[in-house]
Amino acid sequence: MAVQRSGGFRGLDGLGWLFAILGVGTLANALWMLAGPMHWYTDLPAAVPDTGPFNPHFVRDIGCAFLTVGAALLWAAWSERYRLPLAAVAALFLAAHALLHIYDTVRGALSHDHWWLDLPGVYLPALLMIWATAHLARQQPGPVGS
Repeated sequence: MAVQRSGGFRGLDGLGWLFAILGVGTLANALWMLAGPMHWYTDLPAAVPDTGPFNPHFVRDIGCAFLTVGAALLWAAWSERYRLPLAAVAALFLAAHALLHIYDTVRGALSHDHWWLDLPGVYLPALLMIWATAHLARQQPGPVGS
């Protein structure tokens, strides 16, 4: 939860910091995708060209999804009231994205190098958000959604 401090500064708790850090990283990735899709496609250290030919519209479409998730994560960092639903939506996207990478790597569409290439930017954020969302859901008084 956000903690009120003297002078109006709102500090962050541990989950708030997690959401803020992931949110900033996700927003930075989104802005890169939107502003320089070819640069993102060729220079992201995750071997994006292995996934198929460059399509600037598609890169920007995905950039819009990352922009949305980044905004949700930053909102969740400072809003205890909406934290669970915002985290759940972010976790859903990040987990689905990770499952797609797993599927493509298992079926051989991506080389086995992608297990390691995708670990920091795809699998770790998804796992952290799944954990954080489950943690928040367990803290809810009563059934989730009540």
